[in-house]
Amino acid sequence: MRVCVLGLRGLPGVSGGVETHCEQLFPRLRRRRRDDRFVVVARQQYVDPHQPYEFEGLTIVPLQHLRGKYFEAFSSSIVGLFYAAFVAKADVVHIHAIGPALVAPLARLLGLKVIVTHHGTDYSRAKWNRFAKAVLRLGERCAVHFANRVIVVSPSLAKRLAESFPGRKENIVFIPNGANHLDPEYADSDAIVDRFDLVDRPFVISVGRIVPEKGFHDLVEAFKKSGWNGRLVIVGGAEEDDPYWQSLRMKASENVIFTGTLARSELAVLLRRASLFILPSYHEGLPIAALEAMAAGAPVLLSAIQPNLDLELPASHYFPVGNTEALAAKITSDHRGFFLEADKVLANFDWNRIADATSQLYASLAC
Repeated sequence: MRVCVLGLRGLPGVSGGVETHCEQLFPRLRRRRRDDRFVVVARQQYVDPHQPYEFEGLTIVPLQHLRGKYFEAFSSSIVGLFYAAFVAKADVVHIHAIGPALVAPLARLLGLKVIVTHHGTDYSRAKWNRFAKAVLRLGERCAVHFANRVIVVSPSLAKRLAESFPGRKENIVFIPNGANHLDPEYADSDAIVDRFDLVDRPFVISVGRIVPEKGFHDLVEAFKKSGWNGRLVIVGGAEEDDPYWQSLRMKASENVIFTGTLARSELAVLLRRASLFILPSYHEGLPIAALEAMAAGAPVLLSAIQPNLDLELPASHYFPVGNTEALAAKITSDHRGFFLEADKVLANFDWNRIADATSQLYASLAC
């Protein structure tokens, strides 16, 4: 079977939840399905744009796309779909996210089988205007109505889709994100701690792209209100000219450190050393950053949005989203109270089990 993967920016080492998901899943799928060929369509902006290259048995093909937040994902998916149909001669396209899923009807017209992984309700993101949100909702409908299978990464979203589209519920499958992928090689290294002057200094940490729906503005405000005698470390990339990023930097004190994007080995060190991991987001699919923190052994505190609640942590590990007073109080409390017996929580978020379940879904398409 020839499989073409669409909807992500690229592999490997490209920042983003979808990219992390694909980087962990598809090499494992390739090892389980040795007779299958996997081609991943990447966007030239994020990878070496000059020629296809190999990554752990996958062929990564950089293709052209339009620039700008309203056109990038869809244009890449259209170009990728025609590449899949007429160059790669694919049997299956595996589309990631509901924006790219707009091409699902055309894929079926071209005779391809379609899998869509629904990573979250992207129309809930603050960055989209009313028209863009309507288009993303249409992408969700295209996914459910035209895909042969829809994989959903959170149980609450899988339930909602099954209730909203009862005639298609047999094609909707819950397969979560994984957690066991942080690189332990440099877990005891002090280099990253030295770089940000964190040796012998307590710090709380948060991880994610610097965008409004991640709630970092709430975290910076709550940290300032708390008066906690430590530092706040925020790990994640940002566009330098983005107004939100510029505003966030202006509000931050000298005790707030923005690291930019880090290698997973470096992130593992910071998570292991952190006094507390906080995820203040307004929107998630199933939060890979929180799973990473638990896997690293960090105490965990999350906003009480449904995708975070899907992790089923004790109530004390949540705070009302947007409530900076409540978050400040949690920051000043004893962080040891936020430790978890993470093995019990993470048992269902193993990438090998996820790859097994996805491989079985692939096999069902071949029947």
